[in-house]
Amino acid sequence: MRAVLSARSALGWRVASFAVAAGLVGVWQLIANARLIAPAFLPGPDRAWAALVRGLTEGDLLSKVTGTLQHMVIGWLVASLAGIALGAWIGSSPRVRTYVTPTLEFLRPLPASAIIPVAIALFGLSQSMALFVIAFGAVWPMLLSTVHGFAAVEPRLYEVARALHLSRMEVIFKIGLPSASPDILAGMRISVTVALILSVVCEMLAGLDGLGHWILVSARLFRSADLFAGVILLGLIGYVTALAVEQVERRLLVWRRSGH
Repeated sequence: MRAVLSARSALGWRVASFAVAAGLVGVWQLIANARLIAPAFLPGPDRAWAALVRGLTEGDLLSKVTGTLQHMVIGWLVASLAGIALGAWIGSSPRVRTYVTPTLEFLRPLPASAIIPVAIALFGLSQSMALFVIAFGAVWPMLLSTVHGFAAVEPRLYEVARALHLSRMEVIFKIGLPSASPDILAGMRISVTVALILSVVCEMLAGLDGLGHWILVSARLFRSADLFAGVILLGLIGYVTALAVEQVERRLLVWRRSGH
């Protein structure tokens, strides 16, 4: 019974959120129809939708979406692998945490935008530069969440591992990862959004094939409908990817709900 009520409540909140979104679109259409802002800067949602359909069916908007997804996913996967591996190594050893924490605290506040000039100097205006910046920005939520998850493992579990003479890798895979998985998945959900943002920034700066470049060119040519079509697609990509990671998290952590 409790599960049914919870499902109905979640459905109600989702319907309410879509209703709010529909209301905002309606207000947007009214403002555009009243021409309170020049159409060159604010097209109506009808024009933006028409530009979106036209770009996907007749233009090269689909290839731009593919380019952005490629940059985002590759950078995010690199950040995930690096963040989980380093986080497991740091978080499972108090001694390593003591030595590495000052370095992490120095690098963590650096905005990814501050790394872009360094990446350009190293790799030029290339795909490698974009992937480096995306991975650097997206790795921190993953790394810090993994470190926190491993550091929060019940100390008695590590004592049992020592008593059983488990190797370091066995401790990580059999004790650390299962216990830290909620923190790791939460970090992955945050970092996928960071990866999308940095993908757009790098495409704008380096002229790489993607939605970022599409939006920049549309703005320079005053193609406001195309610009908003690109922004709508970015919002859809962010929503769908975050929802996908959330669904994976729910499936992998079903034992937490059953335990309660």
